[in-house]
Amino acid sequence: MSSKIGAYPGTEIDLEDLDQGRFLVTHYDTVLRYAWTSGVAISRFLQGLKDGELWALKCNKCGRTIIPPRAYCEEDFAPTDKWVRVKDTGTVNTFSVSYVNNDASRRRKPIIVSVVDIDGASPGMGMLHLLGEVEPRNVEVGMKVEAAWKPRSQRTGAITDIKHFKPRR
Repeated sequence: MSSKIGAYPGTEIDLEDLDQGRFLVTHYDTVLRYAWTSGVAISRFLQGLKDGELWALKCNKCGRTIIPPRAYCEEDFAPTDKWVRVKDTGTVNTFSVSYVNNDASRRRKPIIVSVVDIDGASPGMGMLHLLGEVEPRNVEVGMKVEAAWKPRSQRTGAITDIKHFKPRR
């Protein structure tokens, strides 16, 4: 069943949802209802991901190109309103090889988490993401990488539309 909470579309919660713990419940018969929006900056960024593009915002005062985009520059608190398409390539700024899952269980095969400074963005503007198609022993700070996108038909407008960043060949 589809319903609207204010101006935001949503889905009604049924007893199966409650039984399976899909929603925060304060009392068995009282469910917290909420709605949220990702805002102008992140909404455009997420649409870009769905389209296979990376978008940043430029600060009107200092000229920094910021990704992920933010409505205001954290350096000088000036508004950012000029959209700039940046490349889906970059440089590994830092990385960590992890043998632990997010639930603290051990992994047999490690994941590599990295901050990738995106080409076309200002220095130090990076995205936290996974590295793939590379062995941990071959990763190094300064390594050039590119986005490995999901097929267009599988993209949903989420950061996971980029499967990972891989070494640039």
